[in-house]
Parts: sequence; structure tokens; C-alpha cells
Amino acid sequence: MIKYINRRGSDCYKWDSECVKGALPLWVADMDFEAAPAILKALHHRLEHGVFGYAYVPEAYYEAVVNWFARRHEWTNIRKECVIPSIGVVPAVAAILRAMTKPGDKVLMHTPAYNCFFRCLVNAECELVESPLKYVDHHYEIDWEDFEKKIKGVKAMILCNPHNPTGRVWTHEELQRMAQICAKEDVFVIADEIHCEFAFPGYTYTPYATVAENDRYCICTSPSKAFNIAGLQCANIYCPDAKAETLIRQALDKNETGNLNAFAVYTLMAAYNESEEWIDELMELVYGNWCFVREYIEQNNLPLVDTKMEGTYLAWVKLPDGMKSDELCQKLQEKENILFNPSTMYGVEGFVRINLATSRENVMAAMKGLGKMF
Repeated sequence: MIKYINRRGSDCYKWDSECVKGALPLWVADMDFEAAPAILKALHHRLEHGVFGYAYVPEAYYEAVVNWFARRHEWTNIRKECVIPSIGVVPAVAAILRAMTKPGDKVLMHTPAYNCFFRCLVNAECELVESPLKYVDHHYEIDWEDFEKKIKGVKAMILCNPHNPTGRVWTHEELQRMAQICAKEDVFVIADEIHCEFAFPGYTYTPYATVAENDRYCICTSPSKAFNIAGLQCANIYCPDAKAETLIRQALDKNETGNLNAFAVYTLMAAYNESEEWIDELMELVYGNWCFVREYIEQNNLPLVDTKMEGTYLAWVKLPDGMKSDELCQKLQEKENILFNPSTMYGVEGFVRINLATSRENVMAAMKGLGKMF
């Protein structure tokens, strides 16, 4: 059912940007697979209508969101009246920051962190408070002593669950402890849960809402990553706090980022109502690619560390001590025509991020090129 598509020449940012110049790009976080059949069918049906004016978000849209998370992720207390549509998770995070903070407020993030979060904080004129994750035995953990120290005096926290770029799927216990600390310090939690569909065997995504100690949080979700429909611009904010909801809707209105297009509405319903089998098959494919990466590193005795990948489709590979990620990525593109993300984008040194949501052949070619660097 999963169909690989050659996207080069389609004005695709990932494959056709000026900086790519014909390279094999395993960098930008979207996939090289055709959308699920139900999504294509829904888009064709909407296209045949022939009129593409302003879209109304129907009741069925909210029901699709609620039913998906209740059915697939056991988020049983989700309420459709708390769902706020937005054109994307990053615009949603930006709007929430503007609504719930003022210039100069402190906002905590665990680093390494998704690069767009840094830009959101700069645009909101907030002060970043970093709580670095601990890298222990190929694995990232919360530094609880550091976290509890730095959360004091913080206005909000941006939580990435599952975590991009490290691939951590936070446990129920970890999230519960974070929620207790944030409630104690009256910190508003902004949870980006866009990668929630990608939890590998042995790991389970836990919605922050199921452990929250109060209503001082928002959860940002979207089918865009899981169903490869980011270009259709569809996301949702879940906000159970009435006062915060009003402020967030006002912020979305000010930035004109709350109105969905007609295709986005139908795409979400097709994804959440009819595409569960497709996403299960996709998970197996991505997990298989990760297993290949691990085996390749081991079998070829590469001086790399396969950071334990618990979720997302983004491998986070540790380089030999002292090696600069920017320098490696530049040499890799110049000599092998392959593109990875250097970890400096995410606030740390010594790693590369590799997008595994592509064909096995592309992953094989990328790993062979990486191997030649050593």
C-alpha cells in the first residue's frame, strides 16, 4: 500500500531547493511516500466540486479528531469543544506563545530542540531557558535536578512529545513528573505532539492531557507528519482552559493562521477516519529502515553511536568525539552528494539527523556515503 514517489522536479522544498543541487536529501522532515488512498480519494472528490472558496469546519471534522485520539491513543477525556483548528503546528506554537506570554518572559525548553522553536521564541521576544537533556548509554533522559531548578520563574514550557530531534518517546511516568513540577510552579505547558503516531515497538506515546495536573496547557497535533500532507496546512490546538482558549483564538486571528482551506478539512477526516491500516504499514517501513541503519553501523564498524530511536522517523546519530557536525555534513554533500541535518541546528554539537521516511534504497545509499567519510 505504501508507494514511494520520486519527488525531484516537483518544486519540492526537500528535493528541489537551491541548496540541494541534485543531492540525495535525507534532511527536511517530510516523507517521500504517496498519501493514503482515502486521502487521495477525498481530494479528488473535493476537486471535482470545482469551487474552492472559504472553508467551513464541520462538526464531522472535530468528531474525527476526538475519535482518532480516543481510539488510537486512549485519550478518552478529549473534548471536541476544546479543539481549535490552525494552519500548522509551528504557527500554533507561535500564536500560543504570543497569547500566554509577554516580551521578556522566560520559556523553558529541553535541548537539543526542534529548530523552529528557537525562532518562535525570538519572534515572541521571550527569553530562552535551556534545560539540556542528559545523554546516557545511547539514550536521552531528563536532568531532573536541572529541570526543577530552572523551571522556577518560568512562564511557559515548550514540550516536544515525542521528541524531535532525539527520537525519545517520553514515558507516562516522565510526563507525569513534568506535569506535577509545572503545576507546582504555575507554568503553562505548550506540547508539540505532531510526531505522536511514530512510537516504535516497546514504546507508547502518552498524550500530555492524560497526565496534566490542571488545565494550564495546550496540545498541538496534526496529521501532517504521519500522513505526509504538510503542504495542505492543517493542525489543531487542544486547549481545555477557557481563558487561554479566548486569548489563543485572538492570537490566531491577529496572525490570520486559524482558517483552514477546503482541502485540509477533507484530508484530515480521510486520514483519521479511513487510513489507520496505512499508518500501521508506514510504521513498519520506517522501523525497518531504522533497523537497517543500526545494522549497517555495526556490521561496518563505523565510529558512530546509534542513539536509541524510540519514535519519530528521524534518526539521531552520534559522531565520534570532537567531530563537528557542520563540517561533516558539508563534506558529505561535497564528496558524496548526500544531505543530512547537522545537530548545531538544534542547539548541540556532535550529531546528525537523518530522515528515514524514504525508500530503503535511498537509506542504503545514504549510509554507504556516510560510511565513506570514515
